[in-house]
Amino acid sequence: MAREIAITLYLFVFRCIFYICKLFPQKKKTTFVASFGENVLFTMKALERQIDDHPIVLITTPQCKIDFQHRSNRTLLRFDRSHILEWFRSIYHLATSETIFIDNYYGFLAATPFHPGVRCIQLWHATGAIKQFGLLDPTNRQRTSRANQRFQVVYNRFDHIVVGSEKMAAVFAESFGLPEDRMLYTGVPRTDLFFDEVEKASITSYLRQELPMIKDKQVILYAPTFRDGALHDTKLSLDIDKMYREFGDAYILLLRLHPAINGTYQNKHPGFVVNVSGYHSVNHLLLITDLLITDYSSIPFEFALLNRPTIYFAHDLEQYAENRGFWEDYDVLVPGPIVTSMNELIQAIHLQHFDNQALANFRTAWNRYADGQASDRLIEAIYEVETTERVAQRV
Repeated sequence: MAREIAITLYLFVFRCIFYICKLFPQKKKTTFVASFGENVLFTMKALERQIDDHPIVLITTPQCKIDFQHRSNRTLLRFDRSHILEWFRSIYHLATSETIFIDNYYGFLAATPFHPGVRCIQLWHATGAIKQFGLLDPTNRQRTSRANQRFQVVYNRFDHIVVGSEKMAAVFAESFGLPEDRMLYTGVPRTDLFFDEVEKASITSYLRQELPMIKDKQVILYAPTFRDGALHDTKLSLDIDKMYREFGDAYILLLRLHPAINGTYQNKHPGFVVNVSGYHSVNHLLLITDLLITDYSSIPFEFALLNRPTIYFAHDLEQYAENRGFWEDYDVLVPGPIVTSMNELIQAIHLQHFDNQALANFRTAWNRYADGQASDRLIEAIYEVETTERVAQRV
């Protein structure tokens, strides 16, 4: 109850400031709000390529790890009440922009009745979905009716939702309670990286210099999903000591951990384990990864674009399914071996039995519009411009 009161008061203050800011003239500019950041980065760069000197406002939350560079057309602001002036300026830009891109659920949208004609585009941070979210999140049953009504108000702000497949469009429609005509089938911007051979080579070269220990070794990336109790449970589900004994000679293990666990993790095997939790881009890390280990994360949907295998370490499968819910039966949805114990995980790594056809089907189903041109298609669709490449193709 106290949390709900605090949210209500916050949104009341936000709405008052927003209404005052709406009195100022609306301007031909684009505002991005980023907490994950990669989709924002690719979209922003495509916008700058296609429309010269277009004013851009970049609002970043404390969660965002992307280091956006200052340029003459960019205004960078931190959306953090500890930087109160920038927080006020952020609200001003939200109230006076013609186009707004967001990459997450932002509760403040419940207090932002935009001017008519303003477009709010959702650049969701996942290309696929294993667990349920949005209106179908089972934890909503524990929330107040007022909170659930507020969720729908936020979702209704999305004029367009960027999707990479029909499967994900159906997930969004149910999760956000929105009609099909709000889906924008341009592909997910950050998947463009996987088709840019020059950029991939540059990133791979950089990471190999930063992580020289991966030379001549296979790389395993362990990237579990965030769990609701992770703020209090700081124990790793992976037995690092056992992994070291089995694979220390031939493999390097990269760890991508939730901040709560990352803050307490002590690396006892620095020649085998590398904690990459602070690195800004998981997709960069995927480029040097030979084998991914995860559970219910959305990372495998993009990793599949590299045609490399994933092992699903679902040690708490029944409990997680009951608490969070899945879109499909877990063993039907995921295209790799499912293991529930460390012994099974070690055996799966040793055996390397992967179904390549299942992986190909999974990749095609969830990444239909991933072809390296998603960012440009999105800018064409929103700003009604054509890229130089597409004009050349017509000629």
